[in-house]
Amino acid sequence: MDAREMAMLTLNACERQGGWSDGVLKKQIGAAGLDSRDAGLATQLCFGVLQNRMLLDFYLSKFSNIPLRRMEGKVLQILRLGLYQMLFLTRVPHSAAVDRAVALTRTHCKNPRASGMVNAILRNLERNLDRLPTIPEGDLAEYYATLYSHPVWLVQMLLKRLGREGTAAFLQADNSQPPITAMVNTQKADARQAAELLLEEGVETVPHPWLEDCLILSRSGNLEELESFRRGLFYVQDPASRLAVLALDPEPGMKVLDTCAAPGGKSFAAAIRMEDQGEVWSCDLHPHKKTLIQRGAERLGLASIHPKTADGKVPIPQWEGTFDRVLVDAPCSGLGVIRKKPDIRYKDPAPLEGLPQVQSAILDNAAGYVKPGGVLVYSTCTILERENEEVTSGFLARHPEFHREGFRLPGPAGEVPEGQITLWPQVHGTDGFYICKLRKDEDA
Repeated sequence: MDAREMAMLTLNACERQGGWSDGVLKKQIGAAGLDSRDAGLATQLCFGVLQNRMLLDFYLSKFSNIPLRRMEGKVLQILRLGLYQMLFLTRVPHSAAVDRAVALTRTHCKNPRASGMVNAILRNLERNLDRLPTIPEGDLAEYYATLYSHPVWLVQMLLKRLGREGTAAFLQADNSQPPITAMVNTQKADARQAAELLLEEGVETVPHPWLEDCLILSRSGNLEELESFRRGLFYVQDPASRLAVLALDPEPGMKVLDTCAAPGGKSFAAAIRMEDQGEVWSCDLHPHKKTLIQRGAERLGLASIHPKTADGKVPIPQWEGTFDRVLVDAPCSGLGVIRKKPDIRYKDPAPLEGLPQVQSAILDNAAGYVKPGGVLVYSTCTILERENEEVTSGFLARHPEFHREGFRLPGPAGEVPEGQITLWPQVHGTDGFYICKLRKDEDA
């Protein structure tokens, strides 16, 4: 099995079964035993098609006599892969992309005439690459939705909030390749030592431009196979998540609660910032995620981490008023991490409507665990106001004993005097992320 076949099967499985492409692809790559080069190409093809699917379908529909919705699933994925390579991969000869598409169709598709149709459509597209049909620009939201392959409802929301140029910049960032950022475990090594060890393993690093003890990795391959990873010298985390912990500002000796902790990155960041002195209770609803957090803490050598299975909406009476710091990184729509999980954009938005109620319930419950004078931080990896500002405003109306408190972050975010900030990939170079710092009154 080669990279193109792997990408096609992954895309088809995800569209049919609703799985997440990164998880499906990782399993298939492992099962097939692809080398690092083919694994990298399969990932690029799979993510590239997802990032540009609506644009690819727009062009394909203009060159096919059969509506795309009536095509066999694998045929459509093969067409998308072929056109994606011709439009976006300059090192792949167009003839090779077409020939492999035809061969895959013969191998995997039921209709014996499908290979002839794939050949005809892609050859016709190849001849017309310099004069492809123009996307209608009458409705800006629909134009951007097609050009950048995002749902119209999301584009409409972004246009109201960011304007024309800001929306285009955000959508372009969503379709870019995010850097791999590693947070150095300063309990075991400093950034220079970690970088030297990674270089010995063939991984290139540069220091993050504004976040301390953070390295940007390239040529990393499978990180979990690295000796430096197994020894716990670093963990992978987006800078936005680290900034949420900086807003929380845990100190050595404190008692900290991470209510929705899996896979544990923010708990690890808190424990390291506390020099592994104190307690970090890392909770998640699912028992298998408790195990995941425990393994991560053991790899990093963090004794202050205490994993626990708990429902963030259900009170634990013995915890009332006992925590110096509480973090609620709430379950959310994930629309700030589309550049890492491109298939999020194609999920049905209807189930997202109930998220603010869930988020509010978790936040209300977590408030009871905060000591008088303590800090509660609410964060999400989405950019929707109804899951962010509206949730915290509603919380403050119900809990007058809390108030937003300003804080300072490194880098472009800088001073946050209002006590809340939305981070944007096109502005801050991070995931789309919301952070709100809430202080409980001393006499509460």
